[in-house]
Amino acid sequence: MNSIDIRLLSVFDEIYKTRSVSGAAEALELGQPAASVALSKLRHQFGDPLFVRTASGMEPTPFGEGLVRPVRAVLDALDVVLGHRDDFDPQSSERIFRICMTDISQLVLLRKLWEKLRVAAPAIRIEIFPLSKDTARMLQSGEADLALGLMPQLEAGFYQQLLFRQSFVCMLGADHPRITDQLSLQQYEAEDHVVISSSGSAPLIVDREITRQGIKRRIALQIPNFLGAAFVVEHTDLLITIPKRLGDVLQGRGAFRMLPVPFALPDYAVKQHWHERYHHDPGSRWLRGVISELLSDAA
Repeated sequence: MNSIDIRLLSVFDEIYKTRSVSGAAEALELGQPAASVALSKLRHQFGDPLFVRTASGMEPTPFGEGLVRPVRAVLDALDVVLGHRDDFDPQSSERIFRICMTDISQLVLLRKLWEKLRVAAPAIRIEIFPLSKDTARMLQSGEADLALGLMPQLEAGFYQQLLFRQSFVCMLGADHPRITDQLSLQQYEAEDHVVISSSGSAPLIVDREITRQGIKRRIALQIPNFLGAAFVVEHTDLLITIPKRLGDVLQGRGAFRMLPVPFALPDYAVKQHWHERYHHDPGSRWLRGVISELLSDAA
C-alpha cells in the first residue's frame, strides 16, 4: 500500500464514531452514496470488511478496531498541520460540551458551572450523560469531552486530573426518633438503611468496607440515585451513608442532619478524565481548567 486518500480516513473515523454510514455522511456533509463508495474503497484497500452491520449499528471488525488509533493519529496530525485548531474564545464560542458524570457530581458542580458560564461563555451549551460502561468509548470517539468520577478501569490513552478527595457522612432526618447528636456503631447496625443501586463508585466502596469489617446493615430500601434517597430520609427514620460533598450541598435544603460514620471508611479520589486525542484541544483545555477551579479542594 503506497498511498491513501485522506478523505477516506475521515469517512472511516466518522463511521466508527456514529456507527452509521448515513451518520458519517451527514457529519462530513456528503451524500450517503459517496460515503458508501468511500467505505467500499477502504475495504478493497485493506482487504477487510472493516465494519459489519449489527442490530446496534455498524460495528468494527477486529482489524477495523485496530485501525482506529493510527487513523486518528493521522487525522489529528493533519489537523495541526493545516491549522484547523484555532484559538478558543469562550466569550464567542457556541460549542456544545458533553460531560459524563454521576448524579452526585451533577449536584456538586452544575450550579457553579452555570454561574461561571453565564458570564465567561454565554453561548456555550452543556450536555450531561451518566457514567456507564460506554463512557470510555464516548471519550475516545469525541462523543463526550470529559468524564468526572472514580474510573480506575480506564486504560492507556487517557489523561486524568485529581479534583478532590471525597469522604463519607451519615445522613438522617432532623427529627429522627432514636438518634440525637451522635451515632454509635451499635445504633448504625440497629437502624434501617437506604442504599444506592447505582451512581458511580461511592456505594461500592461503602458496601465493600461494610462486608470487609463484618458490620451488620439492615437494608430496607434500595433506590437508583442519591437525590431521591436523600428526600426519603428526610421524612422517615432511615439512615443513608453518603459522600460528604453531597451532604454539604444538601445541608440546609431539607430537614436533614449529617453525623460522622461510626466506623472507618477510606476516602477516594474524584478526577476528571479525557482522551489523549483532545489533550491539546483549546476548548477542552479551557473546560478542564474551569472545572478544576470550581471543584478543587482549594475552591
